[in-house]
Amino acid sequence: MFYIGVDLGTSSVKLILVDEAGSVLNSVTEEYPLSFPRPGWSEQDPGDWYEKSIKGLKELLKDADKTKVRGLSFGGQMHGLVVLDDEDNVIRPAILWNDGRTEKECDYLNNTIGREKISEYTANIAFAGFTAPKLLWMKENEPENFKKIKKIMLPKDYLAYRLTGVHCTDYSDASGMLLLDVKNKCWSSQMCDICGIDMSMLPKLYESYEAVGELKDDIKETIGFDASQKVIVAAGAGDNAAAAIGTGTIADGDCNISLGTSGTVFISSDRFSVDSNNALHSFAHATGRYHLMGCMLSAASCNKWWMEDIVGTSDFAGEQKGIDTLGENHVYFLPYLMGERSPHNDPKARGCFLGLTMDSTRTDMTQAVLEGVTFALRDSLEVAKSLGIDVKRTKVCGGGAKSPLWKKMLANILGISVDVLAVEEGPSMGGAICAMVACGEYEDVTAACEKIVKVVETVEPDEDLKKKYNDRYESFKQMYPALKGVFAL
Repeated sequence: MFYIGVDLGTSSVKLILVDEAGSVLNSVTEEYPLSFPRPGWSEQDPGDWYEKSIKGLKELLKDADKTKVRGLSFGGQMHGLVVLDDEDNVIRPAILWNDGRTEKECDYLNNTIGREKISEYTANIAFAGFTAPKLLWMKENEPENFKKIKKIMLPKDYLAYRLTGVHCTDYSDASGMLLLDVKNKCWSSQMCDICGIDMSMLPKLYESYEAVGELKDDIKETIGFDASQKVIVAAGAGDNAAAAIGTGTIADGDCNISLGTSGTVFISSDRFSVDSNNALHSFAHATGRYHLMGCMLSAASCNKWWMEDIVGTSDFAGEQKGIDTLGENHVYFLPYLMGERSPHNDPKARGCFLGLTMDSTRTDMTQAVLEGVTFALRDSLEVAKSLGIDVKRTKVCGGGAKSPLWKKMLANILGISVDVLAVEEGPSMGGAICAMVACGEYEDVTAACEKIVKVVETVEPDEDLKKKYNDRYESFKQMYPALKGVFAL
Protein backbone atom coordinates (compact mmCIF):
# COMPACT_ATOMS: atom_id res chain seq x y z
CA MET A 1 0.00 0.00 0.00
CA PHE A 2 1.01 3.64 -0.54
CA TYR A 3 1.24 6.59 1.84
CA ILE A 4 1.81 10.30 1.28
CA GLY A 5 4.01 12.54 3.43
CA VAL A 6 3.62 16.32 3.08
CA ASP A 7 6.35 18.65 4.35
CA LEU A 8 4.80 22.13 4.41
CA GLY A 9 7.94 24.23 4.64
CA THR A 10 8.75 27.93 4.61
CA SER A 11 9.75 28.21 0.96
CA SER A 12 8.08 25.14 -0.54
CA VAL A 13 5.90 22.12 0.02
CA LYS A 14 7.57 18.77 -0.52
CA LEU A 15 5.45 15.67 -1.07
CA ILE A 16 6.63 12.07 -1.12
CA LEU A 17 4.85 8.85 -2.05
CA VAL A 18 6.15 5.80 -0.19
CA ASP A 19 5.24 2.16 0.22
CA GLU A 20 4.78 0.41 3.57
CA ALA A 21 8.55 -0.25 3.81
CA GLY A 22 9.31 3.46 3.45
CA SER A 23 10.74 3.20 -0.07
CA VAL A 24 10.27 6.52 -1.84
CA LEU A 25 8.31 5.96 -5.06
CA ASN A 26 8.03 9.59 -6.11
CA SER A 27 8.83 13.08 -4.82
CA VAL A 28 7.53 16.49 -5.84
CA THR A 29 8.42 19.98 -4.62
CA GLU A 30 6.33 23.09 -5.27
CA GLU A 31 7.64 26.52 -4.27
CA TYR A 32 5.63 29.52 -3.07
CA PRO A 33 6.55 33.11 -2.20
CA LEU A 34 7.60 34.48 1.17
CA SER A 35 6.83 38.09 2.03
CA PHE A 36 8.84 40.48 4.23
CA PRO A 37 6.53 43.55 4.55
CA ARG A 38 8.92 45.24 6.99
CA PRO A 39 12.39 44.45 8.33
CA GLY A 40 12.05 41.47 10.67
CA TRP A 41 8.53 40.60 9.49
CA SER A 42 7.75 37.35 7.66
CA GLU A 43 4.38 36.40 6.14
CA GLN A 44 2.75 34.02 3.66
CA ASP A 45 -0.62 33.53 2.00
CA PRO A 46 -2.18 30.28 3.30
CA GLY A 47 -3.98 29.97 -0.02
CA ASP A 48 -0.59 29.39 -1.65
CA TRP A 49 0.03 26.41 0.62
CA TYR A 50 -3.26 24.83 -0.41
CA GLU A 51 -2.95 25.53 -4.14
CA LYS A 52 0.63 24.29 -4.35
CA SER A 53 -0.16 21.22 -2.25
CA ILE A 54 -3.05 20.25 -4.53
CA LYS A 55 -0.85 20.79 -7.57
CA GLY A 56 1.86 18.71 -5.96
CA LEU A 57 -0.54 15.88 -5.11
CA LYS A 58 -1.72 15.70 -8.70
CA GLU A 59 1.86 15.56 -9.96
CA LEU A 60 2.91 13.07 -7.30
CA LEU A 61 0.16 10.60 -8.25
CA LYS A 62 -0.15 11.12 -11.99
CA ASP A 63 1.62 7.84 -12.86
CA ALA A 64 0.82 5.96 -9.64
CA ASP A 65 -1.88 3.40 -8.90
CA LYS A 66 -4.10 5.71 -6.87
CA THR A 67 -6.19 2.79 -5.58
CA LYS A 68 -3.23 1.77 -3.38
CA VAL A 69 -3.10 5.11 -1.50
CA ARG A 70 -4.40 4.56 2.03
CA GLY A 71 -3.35 7.63 3.97
CA LEU A 72 -1.71 11.05 4.13
CA SER A 73 -0.16 13.19 6.83
CA PHE A 74 2.07 16.17 7.43
CA GLY A 75 5.14 17.76 8.87
CA GLY A 76 4.71 21.52 8.95
CA GLN A 77 6.48 24.78 9.71
CA MET A 78 5.61 25.61 13.30
CA HIS A 79 4.21 28.64 15.17
CA GLY A 80 2.63 30.42 12.18
CA LEU A 81 -0.60 32.25 12.98
CA VAL A 82 -3.47 31.45 10.59
CA VAL A 83 -6.82 33.04 11.45
CA LEU A 84 -10.21 32.48 9.80
CA ASP A 85 -13.49 34.38 10.08
CA ASP A 86 -16.98 32.93 10.55
CA GLU A 87 -17.16 32.12 6.82
CA ASP A 88 -13.79 30.32 6.85
CA ASN A 89 -12.03 33.10 4.96
CA VAL A 90 -8.40 33.84 5.81
CA ILE A 91 -8.45 37.19 7.63
CA ARG A 92 -4.84 38.24 6.99
CA PRO A 93 -1.59 36.70 5.73
CA ALA A 94 -0.10 34.13 8.09
CA ILE A 95 2.54 35.53 10.45
CA LEU A 96 5.38 33.00 10.34
CA TRP A 97 7.73 31.35 12.82
CA ASN A 98 10.66 33.57 11.86
CA ASP A 99 8.74 36.84 12.24
CA GLY A 100 10.23 39.17 14.83
CA ARG A 101 7.55 41.85 15.29
CA THR A 102 6.37 40.75 18.74
CA GLU A 103 9.18 42.08 20.94
CA LYS A 104 6.74 44.25 22.93
CA GLU A 105 4.29 41.39 23.39
CA CYS A 106 7.02 38.96 24.47
CA ASP A 107 8.28 41.52 26.97
CA TYR A 108 4.73 41.81 28.36
CA LEU A 109 4.34 38.06 28.69
CA ASN A 110 7.79 37.36 30.13
CA ASN A 111 8.22 40.40 32.35
CA THR A 112 4.75 41.71 33.22
CA ILE A 113 2.87 38.43 33.47
CA GLY A 114 6.21 36.84 34.40
CA ARG A 115 8.40 34.05 33.10
CA GLU A 116 7.51 31.82 36.03
CA LYS A 117 3.79 32.13 35.38
CA ILE A 118 4.09 31.66 31.62
CA SER A 119 6.33 28.64 32.14
CA GLU A 120 3.90 27.24 34.71
CA TYR A 121 1.03 27.55 32.20
CA THR A 122 2.86 26.29 29.09
CA ALA A 123 6.29 24.83 30.10
CA ASN A 124 7.94 27.59 28.03
CA ILE A 125 8.47 31.32 27.97
CA ALA A 126 7.51 33.69 25.17
CA PHE A 127 9.72 33.83 22.08
CA ALA A 128 9.09 36.21 19.20
CA GLY A 129 8.15 33.41 16.80
CA PHE A 130 5.52 31.78 19.02
CA THR A 131 1.82 32.07 18.21
CA ALA A 132 0.40 33.64 21.37
CA PRO A 133 2.48 36.85 21.12
CA LYS A 134 1.23 37.23 17.54
CA LEU A 135 -2.36 37.14 18.77
CA LEU A 136 -1.53 39.90 21.25
CA TRP A 137 0.07 41.86 18.41
CA MET A 138 -3.08 41.49 16.31
CA LYS A 139 -5.23 42.55 19.23
CA GLU A 140 -3.18 45.74 19.66
CA ASN A 141 -2.38 46.61 16.04
CA GLU A 142 -5.23 45.11 14.01
CA PRO A 143 -8.24 45.21 16.40
CA GLU A 144 -10.81 44.93 13.61
CA ASN A 145 -9.13 41.82 12.25
CA PHE A 146 -8.81 40.43 15.77
CA LYS A 147 -12.55 40.78 16.33
CA LYS A 148 -13.24 38.66 13.24
CA ILE A 149 -11.35 35.60 14.49
CA LYS A 150 -13.42 32.42 14.73
CA LYS A 151 -10.73 29.80 14.13
CA ILE A 152 -7.02 29.82 15.00
CA MET A 153 -4.74 27.41 13.16
CA LEU A 154 -1.16 26.45 12.46
CA PRO A 155 0.07 26.14 8.86
CA LYS A 156 -0.18 22.38 8.36
CA ASP A 157 -3.52 22.37 10.18
CA TYR A 158 -4.95 24.87 7.70
CA LEU A 159 -4.04 22.41 4.98
CA ALA A 160 -5.63 19.55 6.95
CA TYR A 161 -8.76 21.66 7.37
CA ARG A 162 -9.02 22.35 3.65
CA LEU A 163 -8.57 18.65 2.88
CA THR A 164 -10.88 17.16 5.55
CA GLY A 165 -13.09 19.92 6.95
CA VAL A 166 -11.80 19.04 10.46
CA HIS A 167 -10.42 21.80 12.71
CA CYS A 168 -7.52 19.91 14.29
CA THR A 169 -3.93 20.05 15.47
CA ASP A 170 -1.46 17.73 17.16
CA TYR A 171 0.30 18.08 20.49
CA SER A 172 3.80 18.60 19.07
CA ASP A 173 2.80 21.55 16.88
CA ALA A 174 0.43 22.97 19.49
CA SER A 175 3.33 22.99 21.99
CA GLY A 176 4.89 25.86 20.05
CA MET A 177 1.85 28.12 20.26
CA LEU A 178 2.39 29.12 23.91
CA LEU A 179 -1.29 28.25 24.37
CA LEU A 180 -0.87 24.58 25.33
CA ASP A 181 -0.34 23.19 28.80
CA VAL A 182 2.37 20.84 27.52
CA LYS A 183 2.65 18.75 30.70
CA ASN A 184 -1.07 17.95 30.82
CA LYS A 185 -1.67 18.05 27.05
CA CYS A 186 -4.62 20.45 27.09
CA TRP A 187 -5.24 24.07 26.14
CA SER A 188 -4.30 26.56 28.84
CA SER A 189 -7.33 28.54 29.98
CA GLN A 190 -4.99 31.09 31.59
CA MET A 191 -3.19 31.77 28.31
CA CYS A 192 -6.49 32.07 26.44
CA ASP A 193 -7.59 34.68 28.97
CA ILE A 194 -4.29 36.56 28.65
CA CYS A 195 -4.60 36.62 24.84
CA GLY A 196 -8.29 37.56 24.89
CA ILE A 197 -9.45 34.53 22.89
CA ASP A 198 -12.17 31.95 23.45
CA MET A 199 -11.07 28.33 23.73
CA SER A 200 -13.67 27.45 21.07
CA MET A 201 -11.40 29.18 18.52
CA LEU A 202 -8.71 26.55 19.08
CA PRO A 203 -8.65 23.22 17.23
CA LYS A 204 -9.27 19.75 18.65
CA LEU A 205 -6.06 18.11 19.89
CA TYR A 206 -4.77 14.78 18.58
CA GLU A 207 -1.67 12.65 18.80
CA SER A 208 0.37 12.98 15.60
CA TYR A 209 -0.38 9.42 14.50
CA GLU A 210 -4.14 9.61 15.08
CA ALA A 211 -6.61 9.83 12.20
CA VAL A 212 -8.51 13.12 12.13
CA GLY A 213 -10.70 12.39 9.12
CA GLU A 214 -10.72 11.50 5.44
CA LEU A 215 -10.18 13.42 2.23
CA LYS A 216 -13.39 15.23 1.30
CA ASP A 217 -15.24 14.11 -1.83
CA ASP A 218 -14.44 17.30 -3.75
CA ILE A 219 -10.74 16.94 -2.89
CA LYS A 220 -10.72 13.32 -4.05
CA GLU A 221 -12.32 14.37 -7.32
CA THR A 222 -9.80 17.18 -7.80
CA ILE A 223 -6.82 14.89 -7.21
CA GLY A 224 -8.24 12.01 -9.21
CA PHE A 225 -9.27 9.45 -6.61
CA ASP A 226 -12.34 7.30 -7.08
CA ALA A 227 -15.31 8.70 -5.16
CA SER A 228 -15.66 5.50 -3.11
CA GLN A 229 -12.00 5.38 -2.06
CA LYS A 230 -11.21 6.05 1.58
CA VAL A 231 -8.04 8.11 2.15
CA ILE A 232 -7.27 8.61 5.84
CA VAL A 233 -5.66 11.87 7.01
CA ALA A 234 -3.59 11.76 10.21
CA ALA A 235 -2.88 14.83 12.35
CA GLY A 236 0.84 14.92 11.58
CA ALA A 237 3.40 16.94 13.52
CA GLY A 238 5.39 20.12 13.69
CA ASP A 239 8.30 19.91 11.27
CA ASN A 240 10.95 19.13 13.87
CA ALA A 241 8.94 16.40 15.58
CA ALA A 242 8.03 15.00 12.15
CA ALA A 243 11.72 15.07 11.16
CA ALA A 244 12.54 13.23 14.37
CA ILE A 245 10.07 10.50 13.41
CA GLY A 246 11.50 10.43 9.89
CA THR A 247 15.01 9.94 11.29
CA GLY A 248 14.03 7.45 14.00
CA THR A 249 14.77 9.87 16.86
CA ILE A 250 12.27 8.33 19.23
CA ALA A 251 14.04 6.66 22.19
CA ASP A 252 14.89 8.48 25.40
CA GLY A 253 18.01 10.60 24.81
CA ASP A 254 18.04 10.20 21.03
CA CYS A 255 19.17 13.34 19.17
CA ASN A 256 18.45 14.73 15.71
CA ILE A 257 19.97 17.86 14.21
CA SER A 258 18.13 19.58 11.39
CA LEU A 259 20.01 21.80 8.96
CA GLY A 260 17.02 23.28 7.19
CA THR A 261 15.87 26.89 6.83
CA SER A 262 16.10 26.92 10.60
CA GLY A 263 18.42 24.74 12.63
CA THR A 264 17.41 22.56 15.53
CA VAL A 265 18.89 20.32 18.18
CA PHE A 266 16.07 17.88 19.03
CA ILE A 267 16.43 15.54 22.03
CA SER A 268 13.74 12.92 22.60
CA SER A 269 12.63 12.20 26.17
CA ASP A 270 10.34 9.69 27.82
CA ARG A 271 9.63 12.17 30.59
CA PHE A 272 8.30 15.70 30.74
CA SER A 273 10.96 18.19 31.83
CA VAL A 274 11.59 21.92 31.63
CA ASP A 275 14.86 23.78 31.10
CA SER A 276 14.97 26.07 34.13
CA ASN A 277 16.82 28.68 32.05
CA ASN A 278 14.17 28.46 29.29
CA ALA A 279 16.86 28.34 26.60
CA LEU A 280 15.51 25.02 25.28
CA HIS A 281 11.86 24.49 24.43
CA SER A 282 9.88 21.81 26.27
CA PHE A 283 7.43 20.31 23.77
CA ALA A 284 5.37 17.19 23.19
CA HIS A 285 6.84 14.65 20.75
CA ALA A 286 5.02 13.00 17.85
CA THR A 287 5.60 9.65 19.59
CA GLY A 288 3.16 10.59 22.33
CA ARG A 289 6.01 11.44 24.71
CA TYR A 290 8.14 14.63 25.00
CA HIS A 291 11.28 16.37 23.75
CA LEU A 292 13.61 19.28 24.43
CA MET A 293 14.61 21.43 21.50
CA GLY A 294 16.97 24.27 20.77
CA CYS A 295 16.03 26.24 17.65
CA MET A 296 18.08 28.78 15.72
CA LEU A 297 16.15 30.85 13.21
CA SER A 298 18.66 30.83 10.34
CA ALA A 299 20.72 27.74 9.50
CA ALA A 300 20.97 26.42 5.93
CA SER A 301 19.17 29.64 4.97
CA CYS A 302 22.40 31.47 5.94
CA ASN A 303 24.32 29.47 3.38
CA LYS A 304 21.58 29.98 0.79
CA TRP A 305 21.66 33.74 1.41
CA TRP A 306 25.46 33.83 1.17
CA MET A 307 25.64 31.67 -1.97
CA GLU A 308 22.74 33.05 -3.97
CA ASP A 309 22.30 36.64 -2.83
CA ILE A 310 25.88 37.65 -2.09
CA VAL A 311 28.24 35.38 -4.03
CA GLY A 312 25.72 34.96 -6.85
CA THR A 313 25.91 31.21 -7.47
CA SER A 314 23.74 28.12 -7.05
CA ASP A 315 26.78 25.80 -7.09
CA PHE A 316 26.90 25.23 -3.35
CA ALA A 317 29.09 22.11 -3.62
CA GLY A 318 31.50 23.86 -5.97
CA GLU A 319 32.04 26.71 -3.52
CA GLN A 320 32.85 24.20 -0.77
CA LYS A 321 35.51 22.35 -2.81
CA GLY A 322 38.18 24.90 -1.91
CA ILE A 323 37.67 24.40 1.83
CA ASP A 324 40.43 21.96 2.73
CA THR A 325 41.74 23.22 6.09
CA LEU A 326 39.39 22.97 9.07
CA GLY A 327 39.72 24.33 12.57
CA GLU A 328 42.03 27.21 11.63
CA ASN A 329 39.79 29.74 9.90
CA HIS A 330 40.40 33.27 11.21
CA VAL A 331 37.00 34.51 9.95
CA TYR A 332 33.86 34.08 12.08
CA PHE A 333 30.20 34.46 11.16
CA LEU A 334 27.29 35.14 13.50
CA PRO A 335 24.24 33.49 11.86
CA TYR A 336 21.50 35.73 13.27
CA LEU A 337 20.01 36.97 9.99
CA MET A 338 16.44 36.85 11.38
CA GLY A 339 17.30 37.49 15.03
CA GLU A 340 17.85 34.46 17.25
CA ARG A 341 15.83 32.15 19.44
CA SER A 342 17.84 29.49 21.29
CA PRO A 343 19.61 30.22 23.48
CA HIS A 344 19.67 34.04 23.23
CA ASN A 345 15.97 34.88 22.68
CA ASP A 346 16.94 38.13 20.96
CA PRO A 347 14.95 39.28 17.90
CA LYS A 348 17.38 42.20 17.48
CA ALA A 349 20.44 39.98 17.02
CA ARG A 350 21.91 40.28 13.53
CA GLY A 351 24.31 38.39 11.30
CA CYS A 352 27.85 39.62 10.80
CA PHE A 353 31.37 38.57 9.80
CA LEU A 354 34.22 39.12 12.24
CA GLY A 355 37.96 38.73 11.90
CA LEU A 356 38.25 39.88 8.28
CA THR A 357 41.73 40.90 7.12
CA MET A 358 43.27 41.89 3.80
CA ASP A 359 44.11 38.27 3.08
CA SER A 360 40.60 36.95 3.82
CA THR A 361 39.08 35.14 0.84
CA ARG A 362 35.63 34.25 -0.39
CA THR A 363 36.44 30.67 0.57
CA ASP A 364 37.23 31.75 4.13
CA MET A 365 33.87 33.51 4.35
CA THR A 366 32.00 30.53 2.90
CA GLN A 367 33.67 28.32 5.48
CA ALA A 368 32.83 30.80 8.23
CA VAL A 369 29.12 30.67 7.35
CA LEU A 370 29.03 26.88 7.68
CA GLU A 371 31.07 26.97 10.88
CA GLY A 372 29.05 29.82 12.38
CA VAL A 373 25.78 27.92 11.99
CA THR A 374 27.39 24.85 13.56
CA PHE A 375 28.87 26.83 16.46
CA ALA A 376 25.39 28.25 17.12
CA LEU A 377 23.94 24.72 17.17
CA ARG A 378 26.57 23.85 19.74
CA ASP A 379 25.22 26.65 21.94
CA SER A 380 22.00 24.63 22.35
CA LEU A 381 23.90 21.37 22.85
CA GLU A 382 25.89 23.03 25.64
CA VAL A 383 22.63 23.97 27.37
CA ALA A 384 21.52 20.34 27.16
CA LYS A 385 24.83 19.27 28.72
CA SER A 386 24.26 21.72 31.57
CA LEU A 387 20.99 19.91 32.28
CA GLY A 388 22.83 16.60 32.60
CA ILE A 389 21.90 15.33 29.11
CA ASP A 390 24.92 13.55 27.63
CA VAL A 391 24.47 13.48 23.85
CA LYS A 392 27.09 11.24 22.25
CA ARG A 393 25.62 10.87 18.75
CA THR A 394 23.00 12.43 16.52
CA LYS A 395 21.05 11.83 13.33
CA VAL A 396 21.13 14.65 10.79
CA CYS A 397 18.56 15.85 8.25
CA GLY A 398 17.66 18.92 6.19
CA GLY A 399 19.17 20.44 3.07
CA GLY A 400 22.49 21.15 4.78
CA ALA A 401 22.86 17.45 5.60
CA LYS A 402 23.58 16.78 1.92
CA SER A 403 27.01 18.41 2.36
CA PRO A 404 29.78 15.99 3.41
CA LEU A 405 31.82 18.97 4.56
CA TRP A 406 29.06 20.28 6.82
CA LYS A 407 28.57 16.83 8.37
CA LYS A 408 32.30 16.68 9.12
CA MET A 409 32.06 20.10 10.78
CA LEU A 410 29.08 18.91 12.84
CA ALA A 411 30.98 15.89 14.13
CA ASN A 412 34.05 17.89 15.10
CA ILE A 413 32.50 21.14 16.34
CA LEU A 414 29.89 19.28 18.41
CA GLY A 415 32.32 16.49 19.31
CA ILE A 416 29.81 13.70 18.67
CA SER A 417 29.16 10.92 16.14
CA VAL A 418 26.88 11.92 13.25
CA ASP A 419 24.69 9.15 11.80
CA VAL A 420 23.71 9.45 8.14
CA LEU A 421 20.49 7.80 6.94
CA ALA A 422 19.79 5.67 3.88
CA VAL A 423 16.74 7.81 3.09
CA GLU A 424 16.87 11.41 4.28
CA GLU A 425 13.41 12.85 3.85
CA GLY A 426 12.95 14.31 7.34
CA PRO A 427 9.49 15.84 7.93
CA SER A 428 7.86 14.32 4.84
CA MET A 429 8.92 10.81 5.88
CA GLY A 430 7.71 11.54 9.40
CA GLY A 431 4.34 12.55 7.98
CA ALA A 432 4.16 9.35 5.92
CA ILE A 433 4.98 7.26 9.01
CA CYS A 434 2.22 9.00 10.98
CA ALA A 435 -0.19 8.09 8.16
CA MET A 436 0.96 4.46 8.26
CA VAL A 437 0.27 4.19 11.99
CA ALA A 438 -3.13 5.90 11.62
CA CYS A 439 -4.06 3.36 8.95
CA GLY A 440 -2.94 0.38 11.02
CA GLU A 441 0.05 -0.51 8.85
CA TYR A 442 2.18 -0.46 12.02
CA GLU A 443 1.16 -0.81 15.66
CA ASP A 444 2.96 2.37 16.71
CA VAL A 445 5.61 4.85 15.65
CA THR A 446 8.43 2.83 17.23
CA ALA A 447 7.57 -0.28 15.23
CA ALA A 448 7.42 1.76 12.02
CA CYS A 449 10.78 3.46 12.60
CA GLU A 450 12.50 0.17 13.44
CA LYS A 451 11.37 -1.19 10.08
CA ILE A 452 11.92 1.91 7.93
CA VAL A 453 14.82 4.03 9.24
CA LYS A 454 18.32 2.75 8.40
CA VAL A 455 21.73 4.27 9.23
CA VAL A 456 24.23 3.78 6.38
CA GLU A 457 27.21 5.84 7.52
CA THR A 458 28.61 7.44 10.66
CA VAL A 459 30.90 10.47 10.62
CA GLU A 460 33.18 10.31 13.66
CA PRO A 461 35.02 13.29 15.16
CA ASP A 462 38.80 13.52 14.82
CA GLU A 463 40.42 14.21 18.19
CA ASP A 464 42.95 16.76 16.89
CA LEU A 465 40.34 18.62 14.84
CA LYS A 466 37.85 18.50 17.71
CA LYS A 467 40.43 20.22 19.95
CA LYS A 468 41.02 22.95 17.35
CA TYR A 469 37.31 23.58 17.08
CA ASN A 470 36.91 23.64 20.85
CA ASP A 471 39.37 26.54 20.91
CA ARG A 472 37.53 28.31 18.07
CA TYR A 473 34.20 27.83 19.85
CA GLU A 474 35.56 29.49 22.98
CA SER A 475 36.17 32.58 20.81
CA PHE A 476 32.83 32.33 19.04
CA LYS A 477 30.74 32.23 22.21
CA GLN A 478 32.22 35.55 23.37
CA MET A 479 31.07 37.40 20.25
CA TYR A 480 27.30 37.64 20.72
CA PRO A 481 27.57 38.96 24.32
CA ALA A 482 30.12 41.53 23.14
CA LEU A 483 27.80 42.75 20.36
CA LYS A 484 24.43 42.46 22.08
CA GLY A 485 24.39 46.13 23.02
CA VAL A 486 25.27 47.15 19.47
CA PHE A 487 22.43 45.04 18.05
CA ALA A 488 20.00 46.82 20.38
CA LEU A 489 20.85 50.28 19.01
